[in-house]
Amino acid sequence: MAKSAPASRPLSPHLQIWRFTVTMAASITHRGTGIALYTGTVLLALWMWSIAMGEGVFAVIGPLMVSPIGLIIIFGYIWALSFHMLGGLRYLYFDSGRGLAPKTATKTAWAIYIASFLLALIISYAAMKTRGAF
Repeated sequence: MAKSAPASRPLSPHLQIWRFTVTMAASITHRGTGIALYTGTVLLALWMWSIAMGEGVFAVIGPLMVSPIGLIIIFGYIWALSFHMLGGLRYLYFDSGRGLAPKTATKTAWAIYIASFLLALIISYAAMKTRGAF
């Protein structure tokens, strides 16, 4: 018996077909910030551990955290935490069946990018002011 040709089936959509949108970026960023928060929490725990171990250990890690690179890492952690929290609230809003229209989803995606950056700036400023940097 002759084998027939396989049935023609549609291909799954992929990134070469879809136009990249802010809603896609927000979804990808939400996942990325979740991963970054795991790493940042390990670094935060290491920092706290160095404090608990005494001045000798903290003398090595402490200055690293207040260096320009350390401050960028801390700001990134604060931004990731802010973005992930606001993104989670956005998804809870979606779970209620609201905000799913493309225009609304686009507006909320832009809003969490802007709001998370502003929230990170406010938190960082407050922390630096408390620390006496300003």
